[in-house]
Amino acid sequence: MLRILHIGVLVALVLAAADVYKIKFDSTLQAERVAKLRAEIRRERDAVAALRAEWTALDSPERIQALTRRHLPLKPIDITQLDNLDQLPDRPIDLVPPVDAIGALVDVEPHGDRPTGSISQAR
Repeated sequence: MLRILHIGVLVALVLAAADVYKIKFDSTLQAERVAKLRAEIRRERDAVAALRAEWTALDSPERIQALTRRHLPLKPIDITQLDNLDQLPDRPIDLVPPVDAIGALVDVEPHGDRPTGSISQAR
């Protein structure tokens, strides 16, 4: 009886050792995966920082001003091109008044002929 107990404990010990080894192996794989992901995140952050620096250089007002001088045939504004707001012509009058379809629906009397399906008519 004692021999069967020793064999059972020995089998349980071997199974526990195998389980601990499996857990250690899995945790090592997960640690390597985490290290790879952290390195990838670091590379992506560096790439984003480089792209932001490039965007800042491309978006600088001095660069844009130099490009406009080189590629656009713009001339300085003449003082006669400016005018006051009171010199602008009045807005033209609308000959056809705008149609307000929603306002026509709202102006219906309460409990009148509303074109909705949510209120059933009592007969």
